[in-house]
Amino acid sequence: MNYWLVKSEPFKYSWDDFVKEEKSVWDGVRNYQARNNMKEMKKGDWVFFYHSNVGMEVIGLAEVKKEFFQDPTTEDPRWVVVEIIPIKKFNKTVTLKMMKSDDRLSNLALIKQSRLSVTPVGKQEFDIILSLAE
Repeated sequence: MNYWLVKSEPFKYSWDDFVKEEKSVWDGVRNYQARNNMKEMKKGDWVFFYHSNVGMEVIGLAEVKKEFFQDPTTEDPRWVVVEIIPIKKFNKTVTLKMMKSDDRLSNLALIKQSRLSVTPVGKQEFDIILSLAE
């Protein structure tokens, strides 16, 4: 199993929107590295849902339901999507400030490559963030 983080601006697509829809096709990604990360996602992988710009926090946990396929928002075959489903909203969100202040998370891709909308999360990092949310 692998672990990931996807970012969304809550005024465009929030956790509540995601829950209401019961699933989401993670579309519109136009960065090659983020696209390559989506191609590595496997069914059953866990995904942190992160609110960017407003809130700047991990707000919940999702799961990859369907591995990558053609992005339906474009005919360009270079771009793909994955389908994810919500698992749970955290009682306590984990802010970017909290993550930056925790030395154990200093290599987190969210911190090192802050502009990427889809990033890998190591198992230890995943466990730390999960524990901060509980």
